[in-house]
Amino acid sequence: MSARIRRRDLRLLPVAIGVWVVALVVTHHPEVAVIVAAVLWTVATALLVAVAISLRRSRGAARPRRSPITVFAVTLAFAAAAVSHIAMSAPDRDRVLALPLSGGRVVAIEADVTGKILSSATGWRFDAVATRVRVGGDVTATRVPVVVRTTERPVGLDLGATVSLTGSAAPARPGERAVLVITAAGPPEVVSRPRGPLALASSLRTALLAQAASLPQPGAGLVAGLAVGDTSAVTVELDAQMKTASLSHLTAVSGANCALVVGIAFVGAGMLGLRRPWRVTIGLAALSGFVILVSPEPSVVRAAAMAAIAMLAALLGRAGAGTSVLCLAIVACLIADPWLSGSIGFALSSAATGALILFAGPVSDSLRRLMPRPLALAIAVPAAAQLACTPILVMVDPRLPVYAVLANALTAPAAPLATIAGLAACLSAGVPLFASGLAAIAWVPCAWIAATAEAVDAVPGNSIAWVPDAPGVMLATVLCTALLLAMLPGTPRRVRRISTGLVALAVGGAVGAGLVTGPLDRARTPEDWAIALCDVGQGDAVLVRSNDAVALVDTGPDPEALSACLDRFEVSRIDLLVLTHFDLDHVGGSDAVMGRVGAVLHGPVAEPQEEQLLARLAAAGAEVRTASAGLAGVLGAAEWEVLWPRSRASGFAPGNDSSVVIDVRGGGIPAVLLLGDLSETPQLALGASLRSTYDVVKVSHHGSADQAASLYRRLGARVALIGVGENSYGHPREETLALLRSLGHEIVRTDETGAAALTMTDDGIRVWRQDSPKAATPRRLSRSRARRRALPSQLPGQQGKLFVENLNPRLLSHGLQDVAAPARDAELPLGARSHLQRGEKGLILRHELPCFGRRGRGLVREQIAENPRGVSGGKLGLTDGRSPCAIWMIEPPLRLLREVGEIGHDEVAAVLIQDLHHIRMRHMAGGKQCARQNIGRDA
Repeated sequence: MSARIRRRDLRLLPVAIGVWVVALVVTHHPEVAVIVAAVLWTVATALLVAVAISLRRSRGAARPRRSPITVFAVTLAFAAAAVSHIAMSAPDRDRVLALPLSGGRVVAIEADVTGKILSSATGWRFDAVATRVRVGGDVTATRVPVVVRTTERPVGLDLGATVSLTGSAAPARPGERAVLVITAAGPPEVVSRPRGPLALASSLRTALLAQAASLPQPGAGLVAGLAVGDTSAVTVELDAQMKTASLSHLTAVSGANCALVVGIAFVGAGMLGLRRPWRVTIGLAALSGFVILVSPEPSVVRAAAMAAIAMLAALLGRAGAGTSVLCLAIVACLIADPWLSGSIGFALSSAATGALILFAGPVSDSLRRLMPRPLALAIAVPAAAQLACTPILVMVDPRLPVYAVLANALTAPAAPLATIAGLAACLSAGVPLFASGLAAIAWVPCAWIAATAEAVDAVPGNSIAWVPDAPGVMLATVLCTALLLAMLPGTPRRVRRISTGLVALAVGGAVGAGLVTGPLDRARTPEDWAIALCDVGQGDAVLVRSNDAVALVDTGPDPEALSACLDRFEVSRIDLLVLTHFDLDHVGGSDAVMGRVGAVLHGPVAEPQEEQLLARLAAAGAEVRTASAGLAGVLGAAEWEVLWPRSRASGFAPGNDSSVVIDVRGGGIPAVLLLGDLSETPQLALGASLRSTYDVVKVSHHGSADQAASLYRRLGARVALIGVGENSYGHPREETLALLRSLGHEIVRTDETGAAALTMTDDGIRVWRQDSPKAATPRRLSRSRARRRALPSQLPGQQGKLFVENLNPRLLSHGLQDVAAPARDAELPLGARSHLQRGEKGLILRHELPCFGRRGRGLVREQIAENPRGVSGGKLGLTDGRSPCAIWMIEPPLRLLREVGEIGHDEVAAVLIQDLHHIRMRHMAGGKQCARQNIGRDA
C-alpha cells in the first residue's frame, strides 16, 4: 500500500460506516427508533464515562492511548443522535400516514417547494414540505416532506414557492425521506412565488435558459446543466447518451462545481493580496451564493460540503486531513438528515470524494511510469472515482460502462470551461448582449461534451451487461477492489498477481458472456410469436406481427432497452409505429427505430417537442398521420382499427385520456386491444361502443388503480399484458390485479418475467416468458375458457365499496339476513347474507357471498366501521382461500348520506357504488329492502 495512505488516515472510517448502517436500518424500520435510540444513548454514555475514567487514570502517561472502545463509544453516540432525529420526526410522519388515503381518496395539501422542478416520464416532479393536509373534512397541520407529481408546470412554480393542490396520495417507499407521494389531479396553484434570494436565483436561471435556447442543440441543453445544474433543456436522446458514457454527473451539481467556484474565489482573493482568513471568508460567501443559485436542496448542500472538504484537503496538502473531515462530514449529514443513508446520490458523492482523496494520487504515481505526469493524472482522477462508484451504479443499472474513464478524461478540460463561462453568462443576465456572448463561449465546450457522449454511444460494445441485484454488487465490488489493488504502488507482489488474475478472469468472462448470451437468448425466444411484450422498464412497448409485417405500439422510455427487445425478437423494420401519447415512458425510446419506420400513427399533439419528434420521424422516411376513431388499415394478413380518441370528443385533453386505442385481429394474431394510458372515464365511454370481445388486453396505464371494471368484464379477454418496471406509484396496483384475477385473466407483467411473447395455436394462446420457470412449458389457455363470460349470479357485477353509517348497536342481536338484490341488477348475487358483529376496532359488517363454479365459496370479511357516525374506511376483500373472486376498492363519497337524510334507529344504510357513475342507495330494516333511489355522479 502507498505511503500516502496511512492507517491513521482511516481512524474515523468505522465511525462513519457505523452511523451509516444504523441510520439505514432504522429509516427502513422507524417503529423501533425510540427503543434503539434509548439503547444506543445508554450504552454510549456508559462507555464514554468508562473511557473518561481511564484517561484520567493515565494522565501521567506521555500520550493517551486510543482504544477501540473509544471509537466504538463515539460511533454509538453519533448513531444515537441520528436515530433520535428519526424518533422525533416519527409522530408527525405517523399522524399523516394514519389519514384515510387509500382507494384514490381526494387529498388537498398546501406545501412549500424545497427542491428543483424536475421533468419526469409523466410530467414534472418536485420535493416539498406539506404544511396542511386535508382529507374530507379533516384538516391536519403538519410539516412533513412529500414528493409531488404533476402533468403540468404552472407559471411561478419554482424553488421557494408555496403551492396548493388536490390529488391522490400514497405512502412513499420505506426508507425514503418523503412521507407521501402526491399525484396532482391538475396543475398546482401557486399561492406565493419565491421571494428574496430565491427569486433572484430563479430569474437568473430562467435568463440563462433563454440565452442558451438560441444556440444549436444538443450542446445548448448542456449550458445551463453544467453551469447551474438545470437539465430541463437537455434532450432525451442526449440524456441517454450521457448515461451510456458515464458523463451524466457533469449535469448534476457536484463537488467539482463547488470546488471550482471556491477555487476561483480563493484565487481572486489571493490576487488582491488578502490574507488566508479573508480568502476563506470570501470562498465561503461564494460557495453560499452558488448553493442558492443552483437550488439549496439536500443534494446540493451535500455537494457543497464535499467540495469544501476537498478544497480544505488541497490547501492543507494532507490527504489524511481530507479523509478525516470527509468522515466527519458524512456523520454530520446523517445526523441532520438520516434518510440520506438510503440515497444513491449521497453514496456516490461520498464514494467519489473518498476515492479522489485516497487513491487518485497513488494511482497517478503508478501510471507515471507508463506515461507523462499530466496524462497520468487526467486518467487517475476518473479511474479512481469510477472504481469507487461502479458497485453502487450497478444497483441502479446492471451494466459496466466500457469507455467511462476515456470519456471522462476527454471531457475533463471542457467541463470547467463550460461551468465558468456558463456561470458568467448567468450572472450577466442584466447585460443581455454580454450574456449572449458568454453563453456562446460556454456552448463550445458543451458541444464537445455532447459530441463525446454521442461518439461513445455509437461505439459497439460501449457497455457490458452485468449480474443484477446483490450478486452483481458483490461481484462488482470484488472486481473494482482487485483492479485498484493492481494499480496502487506498494501493493505486495503476490496480492498484485492475484488481483491481476481476477481482473483478467472477469474481463474474459464478460467478453465470453457477451458472445454467448445474445445468441442463447435469441435461441430461447419463440420464432412464431404474434404479440411480444418488451421489457423496457416503467413504460410500454408492444410488438404485433402478421406474416412479415410488424407494428410497434409505443417505444418505452429507453432507446437501448427497446433496441435489445427488437434484437431479441429479430425485428429490423417497423411497418407501423403507434405513439399512443407523448409521455416519456411511451416515446422516449423512439431513437431506436428512427429511420426504420414506414408509417406513424400518433395521438393529439400539445407541445413543440412532440411536433419535433414527429418531424424527425418524417424526415427519416416515415409517413406521419394523426390517429382518430374509425381509422383502419391492414398489417400483413391482419386488420387494425383505431377506436380512440374520437375526432369530435370533447373534455379530454392531450395526454393519457386521449391515448390512441387500437384493435388488431386476424392474420394469426389473437384479437388484442391496446388501451394506452386511458383512465376510468374514457374507458367507460370506450366500453359503451365496443361490439366484440378480445383474447388479449394491454392493461391501461401500467396497471394503475384508475380502471373501469365494467370495460374489462365486457372485453372477455384471457391474457392481460402489463408493461411495468420499478416505480414509486405502486404499479401495478393490487386492486387492479385482483380485478384481472377475478375475471380469469392470465397476467403477464414485465417487472416479474421480463419480455414475453404470445402465439396463437390450435389449442389456444401459448404464453412464453423470458424469466419465468414456466417459459420451458408454456401454459395454454383454451378457447372455451376465454369465451366463458361471468353471469350476474356468478360474480359481483359492479366494482364498488360497501360501507355503513349510523349503525345501531341493537342490530347486533339479530343481524341482517337475506340482503339480496335481483340478479338482473348484478349488484349482489343470489344467496348473499350479511350480519353485524363486534370487532376490536368497532363494528364489523360481515357479508357472506357465494362464488359459483370452480372458484368455490368466498367470504367478504371485515368491513370495519371505526366511527359509527361517519363513513367507514375499511377495505372490503373477497377470497376463496386461493385466489380472489373480486375486490371492491372504490371509496364512498362523503356527502352521500347527508343528501338522503337521517337514518332511523332501527335501520342501517348500505351503499354499493357502481363505477362511480351509477349509485344505488338502499334503506334496510330487519333485512327487508324498503326503498331504492338513484343518486347522480356528483354525489
